[in-house]
Amino acid sequence: MVKLIVGGTGTGKTKTIIDLVNNAVQEEKGSVVCIAKGDKLKFDISHGARLVNVSDYMVEGYKGLLGFVSGIHAGNYDISKIYIDSLYKLLDSKDTAVAEAFLKEIDAFSAKHGVDFTVALSESEEAITEAMKKYI
Repeated sequence: MVKLIVGGTGTGKTKTIIDLVNNAVQEEKGSVVCIAKGDKLKFDISHGARLVNVSDYMVEGYKGLLGFVSGIHAGNYDISKIYIDSLYKLLDSKDTAVAEAFLKEIDAFSAKHGVDFTVALSESEEAITEAMKKYI
């Protein structure tokens, strides 16, 4: 399953991600991972979740991010939830077509490996593609 959280800058998407991660740590039997750019969440995310600063690794573009997510999962098959904060920042692109392609790929990954994804995207609901709307 892929869930998309959309909204403009300052609408509380990151706060929602933080709350979801911290709740998942309490409720999930599997491991919980949060992927973000930078370390601004390190004091907000429960130590029970794995917070990964994508800036510490050489991740480029959506294929690189998909490979990165695959590598994280390959290292720990117990992962049940992955949260991605600010997808456009991680991709270094504000291209809805690129974001849509990434969402389709992680949806297939989710179905194959049983990992649920929640992705925050700084975009208005009116500006996202029709294919992306199915994840809201």
